[in-house]
Amino acid sequence: MNALTKPVQPTESVSAGLRIGDTAPDFEARSTIGPVKLSAYRGRWLILFSHPADFTPVCTTEFIELAKRAKDFKKLDCALMALSVDSLFAHFAWLRMIRDRFDVEVRFPIVEDPTLVIGRAFGMVAPGDNDSSAVRSTYFIDPEGVIRAMTCYPASVGRSTPEMLRTLEALQAIDASGGLAPANWNSGDDLLAAPTQDLDEVYGAKSATAWFLRHKDGSQK
Repeated sequence: MNALTKPVQPTESVSAGLRIGDTAPDFEARSTIGPVKLSAYRGRWLILFSHPADFTPVCTTEFIELAKRAKDFKKLDCALMALSVDSLFAHFAWLRMIRDRFDVEVRFPIVEDPTLVIGRAFGMVAPGDNDSSAVRSTYFIDPEGVIRAMTCYPASVGRSTPEMLRTLEALQAIDASGGLAPANWNSGDDLLAAPTQDLDEVYGAKSATAWFLRHKDGSQK
């Protein structure tokens, strides 16, 4: 078995049942920018996401949009890393096609996972599946290596790049302030305060909702 066909192996044994709050399984693998190691991204945010296959219509539109918005993720000190079962050279051919056809260069790494070892470790594919074409999994990993949010889309529905950025900004905002991000929150909007756990404050609140539904500055939602 030569270096080009050597299977990728995670550096630790993990189950596929990852949850928010778990440490992301470490791995080292070949990618379109050279060898990558997940733990080398500690100290900054990382969005790791799987795609069903290269040279597919929905995936192509996703990568074009993510490449166009890569600078926005970089401004938030967040790296992007993609993964699929396709080989490194299939990735190269696909990226060349995207550049030549759409004048967009994808510079973030795309990891090869032909043996599905990484995909199974992260729960991107079911243990008995032979391919990863069923889902589009996304993991928002914080600077400590902890999974803070996850999304899963079917192969037929592409991810929303603005929503990925919004989720990242919300996670960073609540880390910085200790607040909570309400529905439809966008960067610059008010955050909510955590509800009180003191019964006297509950009874003393100015309204029936003021003790649990209020802005960080104390004003009522």
